[in-house]
Amino acid sequence: MKKQTFKISNKIIWSSSILVGILMSIPKIAERHFNLYETIVNFVLTTLFSLFVWYFNIYTLPTYSKKDIATGFSVQRMIQNLAIGLLIMFVLASLQQFILSHLPFTATMVMVEVRGVLISITFYMFIHLLYQSYHNQQVSIELERSKMDNLGAQYELLKQQVNPHFLFNSLNTLKYMVESRDEHTVEFVLKLSDFYRFTLESRKLNLIKVSEELKILDSYIYLLKARFEEGIDLSINVDLHVHQTYIPPFTLQLLVENCIKHNVVSLERPLQIKIYSEGDYIVVQNPIQLKRTPEASTGMGLENINQRYKHMLDKKMIIEPTEQFFTVKLPVIHENSHY
Repeated sequence: MKKQTFKISNKIIWSSSILVGILMSIPKIAERHFNLYETIVNFVLTTLFSLFVWYFNIYTLPTYSKKDIATGFSVQRMIQNLAIGLLIMFVLASLQQFILSHLPFTATMVMVEVRGVLISITFYMFIHLLYQSYHNQQVSIELERSKMDNLGAQYELLKQQVNPHFLFNSLNTLKYMVESRDEHTVEFVLKLSDFYRFTLESRKLNLIKVSEELKILDSYIYLLKARFEEGIDLSINVDLHVHQTYIPPFTLQLLVENCIKHNVVSLERPLQIKIYSEGDYIVVQNPIQLKRTPEASTGMGLENINQRYKHMLDKKMIIEPTEQFFTVKLPVIHENSHY
């Protein structure tokens, strides 16, 4: 989420500061020997100090981020701001003493400093109450946005899992195998059944184990090989410990589908897809051999995967296109530390 700027209307700041200045001048007005000059000086200095407290507290607030949710109110920051406020109030009190030299210095200084403490604490608490409320609103908005993104990603995933084009091609392949009395027809039907059974079982899950994802991929590749034969070559070299980590369901299938969609797949130019583990990533790589007539692409396949990783792990997948290869790196999701 982008960082947000916390703002308070200047009208509120100025009107409240003037109001505080008026309230603090009431005792002067109520005195038996009312002195207009002293009252005006008292009003101006109090108003200036209130303005300083407002703006200083606003500009020293921490910048909003998800890690700052619990740090909206800080006693240490309040003490620091209070100390700076007292110093500023001392300067203003000295200025008042210079202007109104006939007033007793000690009594006036004590009164002004007490006033500064009250104004500083009151404004600090009020500003941070607004700030925490602002934080809560941002969290609620971000949570709702994440929910909507997740629902949209799940809907797009479902549409891509039950891809009518893929089903049409699979049924055509099955028809050809039946007509030619291919001995692998029964196995093809079983793999097709397994693939769509996995689809129905996994579509509501946020994560599945990598080992389960590889089983889904195995059925999917078998169906593709029945169609493309040796035109597609998939090598898998994922470390065994990565098999026990987690991945959004059908991620690898979508990436393989993306490779086939954009590249030539033929016996003359077999498409070699590599899936392997590298550090904390699962890598899917294919050579770039683009079709002469590219299929229309919305980019939703890769965006779908990216949104799910951002939602669950707050990380993005890494896409590294070069002149020769197209590489996608998926962050490994560990059960204990991530999920």
